[in-house]
Parts: sequence; structure tokens; C-alpha cells
Amino acid sequence: MKIKDRIYGEVEITEPVLLEIINSPALQRLKGVSQFGYFEPFFPGTSYSRFEHSVGVCLLLRKYGASLEEQIAGLIHDVSHSAFSHCIDYVLKEGSGKKHDHQDNIFNNYILATDIPDIIKKYEFELKHILDDKRHPLKEQELPGLCADRIDYSLRNACVFTKNTDINYYLDNLIIENNNWIFKNFESAKKYSVLFSSLDYYNCGLPSATMFLSVGDYLKHALSKEYISLNDLYTTDQEVLLKIGKYHTKDEHLKLLFDRMNNKIGCKNNPNDFDSEVFCKSRVVDPLSKNKGKIIHVSEIDSEWRIVLEKESEPKKYFLKFDK
Repeated sequence: MKIKDRIYGEVEITEPVLLEIINSPALQRLKGVSQFGYFEPFFPGTSYSRFEHSVGVCLLLRKYGASLEEQIAGLIHDVSHSAFSHCIDYVLKEGSGKKHDHQDNIFNNYILATDIPDIIKKYEFELKHILDDKRHPLKEQELPGLCADRIDYSLRNACVFTKNTDINYYLDNLIIENNNWIFKNFESAKKYSVLFSSLDYYNCGLPSATMFLSVGDYLKHALSKEYISLNDLYTTDQEVLLKIGKYHTKDEHLKLLFDRMNNKIGCKNNPNDFDSEVFCKSRVVDPLSKNKGKIIHVSEIDSEWRIVLEKESEPKKYFLKFDK
């Protein structure tokens, strides 16, 4: 299978286990799940799918020589995302706007209910090893560490939100040593850190907070009225919208909520006059780089970045009120 990717170009995948997982219903469903949730009304033309990102993580790990086991882990890491991605953290109690953790909380159990365990067993891999993040430090690290997941979505976001970012500059300056992603020099590490921080606006800025709240309210209302079931949330964005959309003419409040999430109704952020307090997970990184013969974090070299790191690590808080 030849894959044409906006970041890594044309890549051929021949390993049967990867091919079978890519073609499995669990992965294919992610083609219908937006990476950002429901971004088109707020940032037209910027959406891409969880499938694209998931394959991208696998390709990035592959590019830098990670084991096949870790490539598999990267490929399946987002399988448990619901429709509208992290919007679900504003719908179900298992998730948190501060942490965006619903997908992680249900991940293992969700995987067990798919066809992925049988595929992994078929090709003689151990599922418990695939699911153990401690075995895959290149794929996953706690913030503010650097990992394949973060590298891929940040560079992918740079492609859709910026025009002049030289993606290859960052890829060419990345190496792996002792299971760590490391920049070849401080200059490229700091430049990447600033890029990552600037792109976090799309994860936790005011438009995103408005999206999370409005989509969350729309889905909660639809669930309360039994227009959809919890199982419907694990189909695709479009399937959920079509199922709920049948009730717009019968439910005026539902239609109002739909107009809010489609950015047709103004929303203000004002701590002195608000209806909803909304938190958004903030993301910032502190990469390792080579500097004067040492491997060291950006924040250990740049005292100003230590301040940025502390400030931007905290969840963003908004006080929102729609015009109607």
C-alpha cells in the first residue's frame, strides 16, 4: 500500500499487520472523525481526520526506525475517540475539559471490543505489550515531553494553519537517542517550541472553547431527549449529525444549540457576565536538544521559556455567554 501524506510524502507500507489494521473497521471509522471536533464553522478549510493523524504517527515512527510493535501502537492510539473528538469531554462525565482524557480513560476497554486484538494475535504480537505505553516512549510521553503523537499533530496543524512553515526543517533536525526525541541544536528546538505554542491557540483558544461548549450542549441535549444513544457517539461526525438533524424542526432549543455550534450566534468571554465556565486543556512542550556537548531541555537553557512553560501548562479558563 502506498500512502500519500501531507507531511511525509509517499510512503509504502508492506507489513501485513499494519495493512490489516489500517483497513479494519476500527481505523476506517476515524476517517469520519475530525481531529479538532467541529472546526469548520470556526476555521473553514482546516479540518483533517483522526485517521490521517493516526496513520501519520505510524509513518513518523517508521521514518525514524521505531520497532514494528511501536508503529502498531502509534497506529491505534486514537481508535477510542468518539465522534467530534475532544468535544466528548464536555458531554460525558468520564472526560474532563481540563485534561481532555475521555479517550484515554476508555482506551483499553474500547480496543478489546474491536477487531484489533484478533489482528494483533494473528501476527503473533502481544496485545498487552502494544497497550503498554511504558514500552513505547517514542510514541507517548507526558506533557511537556516530546513524542510522536505531539510531533505529528503539531506539524500537521502547521500545514493547515500556517502558510510558510518549513516542515522539513523540523524533521531534518530531529534525531532519536536512547528512546528520546532530540533536536540537533538549541536553535531548532526553541523554534519548534515556539511554533508548537503558537498552534496551541487552535486547541484552547476562545473559538475552541466556544466550539467545545456548544457542541457539548448540543450532544447532551440530544442524548437527554434520546435522539441518539451513547453507542451513536462511536460512529462518525456525519452519522451523528444526520441522526440528530431529523429533530431540528420539532425541537426549537435543539435548533438554537445547532446554530450556536455553527458559529451563527455570537459568544462573549466575560468573567463578570457569563452563563458557562469552560476549561480547555493547554499544551506546551519542552524538547530536548543538543547544546555544547550536552542533551538538555529548552527550559534549562532559556529562562524565559521556563516562564512560558509554567504559564502555558495550566488549563485555559473562559466565561462564556451566547447572545441568545
